[in-house]
Parts: sequence; C-alpha cells; structure tokens
Amino acid sequence: MTMRRALVSMASALCLFAAACGGARDDADRPGRGSVVSVAPVFEMTAAETGDYLAEWKYPVAGANGVRAHRVVYETVAADGTSTTASGLVVVPDTGVQRLRLVSYAHGTTVRRDEAPSADGETERARTVQFAAAGYAAVAPDYLGLGEGPGFHPYAHAPTEASASADLLLATRSLLADQGRDLDPNVLVTGFSQGAQAALALGRELNSGAIEGFAPAAVAAVSGAYAVQEVQAPAALDGRVEGRRAVLYLGYWITAMNRIYHLYDDPAEAFQQPYAQRVDGLFDGRHDLLAVSSGLPDTPQKLLTPQYLELARNPSGAALRAMADSDTVCDWTAAVPVRLFAASGDRSVPFENSLRCTKAVLGASAELIDLGDIDHGATVREALPRILDWFRKTQPPA
Repeated sequence: MTMRRALVSMASALCLFAAACGGARDDADRPGRGSVVSVAPVFEMTAAETGDYLAEWKYPVAGANGVRAHRVVYETVAADGTSTTASGLVVVPDTGVQRLRLVSYAHGTTVRRDEAPSADGETERARTVQFAAAGYAAVAPDYLGLGEGPGFHPYAHAPTEASASADLLLATRSLLADQGRDLDPNVLVTGFSQGAQAALALGRELNSGAIEGFAPAAVAAVSGAYAVQEVQAPAALDGRVEGRRAVLYLGYWITAMNRIYHLYDDPAEAFQQPYAQRVDGLFDGRHDLLAVSSGLPDTPQKLLTPQYLELARNPSGAALRAMADSDTVCDWTAAVPVRLFAASGDRSVPFENSLRCTKAVLGASAELIDLGDIDHGATVREALPRILDWFRKTQPPA
C-alpha cells in the first residue's frame, strides 16, 4: 500500500468510527450508532410462497423456508460526521434456529429512493430474500439518502457505504434480540456493482475489528468499480464503458461528490448546457432511470465541459480527494476468503477494476473469477447463486 493510500485509509477509519470528519456530533443526546429508530413489517411468506417468489425472479433456492421481512430505520453517520438515519431491509428465516448466521448484501446502483431494498426495490429485495430462504438472516442497507433516509444519496462514496452497512448490522442484532434470537458474530458479505464497492468497504471494516461484536467470515463481490481514478473514470471517457452508461455514472458521481467535496460552485463549471441547468434535479432521488437517461446526452463528451473532461482523466484537488477516499476498498489484507466475480464482456464496469483489486494488498487473499463475455446485469444473475452455494458449503446458516 502506498503512503498516500495508507493515510487516506486511516483518515477514513477515523471518520467512520470516531465521527472525526466534519467536527463533533452536534446532537450527542441522540441514541448511538446502530440504534433502532423504528421497525415496520414489509412482507411475510411461507416456504411455498418463498420458493415461488424466488423462482419467478430466477433466484431459486433448494429447500427454501419461509421468511419475514422488516424495514428498519436506524442511527448512523453522515459524510460530514454528523448523526443521521438510514433504512435497510432485514429478512429473517422462519425456522426454529435461535442463533443465526448473517449475510449482508449490498445493492447495485439505483437513482430513485423508493427503489431501495426496504422500499419498492423488488429486484434487490429478491436477491436479499434468497439468502434468508437458505436459512441466513439477510440484511440489505439502503445506504444514505435512499429508502427512508433523509437528504441526497452520496453515490459510490465508500466511507458512508461502509458506515451505513456496519450500523445496520448493529441494528439487526438489536432487532433479533427483541425477537428472542441472536446472531453469530461472523458475517458473510456480498454485493453487486455499487454494492460490490460497499461490500469490500464493509469487509475492510469487519476485518480491522472496527465493528464491535462482528468479524468477517467470507467476502464475495460482483462487478464493482473499485478503481475510480485508475480504471472507471478513464474507461467512461475512452469507450470501454458504453456511452449512456458512462453519462449516468459520471453525472451521478459528480453531483454526489460535489455535495461532499464541493467540486464546483456552479453546475455549468462541470456540465455543458442545457444539461447544467437540469442535472442536479435529475439526481434528486425522485426520478427513475428512464427519466434520468432521457434528460442527459448519449456521450460524456456532450455532458462534461472540457475542464471536467480533463479533470476526469487527470484528477487533482477536490476531485482527487473524492476518488482517493473511495479507491482504498481493496487496500487491506483479508484474514478470510475473498472472491471477486467480474466479466470481461462488461460494458458498464470494466473487468480491469477487479484486476486492479487483485493487484492491490487484497490480492494475496482474493480469488478472481471471470464470468466471461456477458454484460453487467448478467453478472449478478450468474454470480449470486454461486456465492450462495459457496456460503452454504463454507459457512452453513446454522
């Protein structure tokens, strides 16, 4: 690990788990990190209903049991270190097992807040349910600013992905204790796309012992943009990422990071007209993917100003800090097995992201699995059943 990355990693850890970024908490009378604010039932399914549901979503689980799902709102920390709340989905298997092993599943990119797992995000919900159907307690953080969380979503910001994921583990432990059940402290971690970045960020914190009462058991990540500076941003400009997907990624990332790192005073500094006057509004959490895509151009060269095209290629200042803070998710030495799944045919998140991850410190512990010439959305459908099978063989649910 380079000295710069080591310092960034240390600063991120202080920010996440001591709330040292952005000053002290100004509301110290609030409950602590991971405290449950509210719990609401989302759905309940019998074993037969669970089996039919997962078959419909093409995530079948042999011997599926019934499940009960809850939306949990809990205390966590914002990007500036102040207290906030987030929501997440907790799915509990309807079995007689008292001590449950936990799977944390981190979802992929969503632009509309009500498409988060605990809200109406059926696709990501089904991916979470498959783990509970196999007998695990399964959780899926919505991340900040999605679901019931206030404010805007800090898209692809690894520090808050990790903190929101970590605090949901604490909230889930409290929820299950109220139900007369408890959790095995060793957590199985997985995620897709944006969630792959989040999964490695959570795995890093578990591995370091930063989350009291929890440790990692295994980590499996699918098609993540782990190297924004070295791979993802350049690929968005040189054609390795398909044009509209590149525009979505860059527009979402720049507007999100501006709210944390103050990249610009006026959107017109970053975005060409007429997009500069509408881009912030498109990424407000209320527009769906179709609305966002139809409101933006088909190439990054039409979206970004020359200054920001150059900044994406050669970042400096606030843009470099934004990239560096999230580009450390592979810079840790895992004490548990790690599998990275990616596809050479992916036109959204290039395979080189995972190659770079295996060349980082994590590489000594990580196995890279090439899913072949398939596109981004197909990678999760191919990988998740394999991940569940791996989890069941190496860390059975009970």
